[in-house]
Amino acid sequence: MTEQPSPGNEVAVLGGGCFWCVEAVFVDLRGVKSVLPGYSGGHVDNPSYEQVCGKDTGHIEVARIEFDPTELSFSDLLRVFFATHDPTTPGRQGNDIGPQYESAIFWQNESQREQAEAVIAEVDAQQVYDAPIVTKLLAPAKFWQAEDYHSNYFALHPEQGYCQFVIAPKVAKFRKQFQDRLKR
Repeated sequence: MTEQPSPGNEVAVLGGGCFWCVEAVFVDLRGVKSVLPGYSGGHVDNPSYEQVCGKDTGHIEVARIEFDPTELSFSDLLRVFFATHDPTTPGRQGNDIGPQYESAIFWQNESQREQAEAVIAEVDAQQVYDAPIVTKLLAPAKFWQAEDYHSNYFALHPEQGYCQFVIAPKVAKFRKQFQDRLKR
C-alpha cells in the first residue's frame, strides 16, 4: 500500500523495466530520500511477483521514489529516468519482455502530468532516441510494495548474473552522466 510522503517531500512512481534497475539508479541520486520497488496499475490487490510475471494482473513493475523537491525537481528526476532506460520500446526493456516492463509514469498530480508531458516533448525534440518515446502517462494508481527480497537487490546481489550484465552497466552510465547529482 502507499504511504504518504514525509512532510515537504513528493512521490514519483516510475516504471522503466525491471524495478531492480530503476531502484539501483535512483537510490544514488541526490534529493532522493527513499526508493521502493513495487507494482502499480493492475486489477489484483496485493499482487505477488509471480502473479505480475504471469502477465495477466495488469500491473507494471515500478519504483516509488520519495524525493525532496527543494533538492531535485520532478522534471530533473524525469530527465534521469529517460536517460537510464529505453522509453521507445513498448512492453520491453532489453531482454525483459512483457506488459509488466512498460515505460510508465504514474503522475501523482496535475503538475507532475504537465511536467512529464513537457519533458517527453523535450527529449523527443532532442532526438536522443531513433524512435519516439512511448512512455505511458497514467493516472495515480495504488502502489503495492514488492516482496522484501526485491529491496536493494542490486546492492545485496552484485555477483548475480542479471546484476552484473544488466544493472551494473545502467548504474555505471548513470554515475558517469550525472556525477554532479550523486549523493556524496
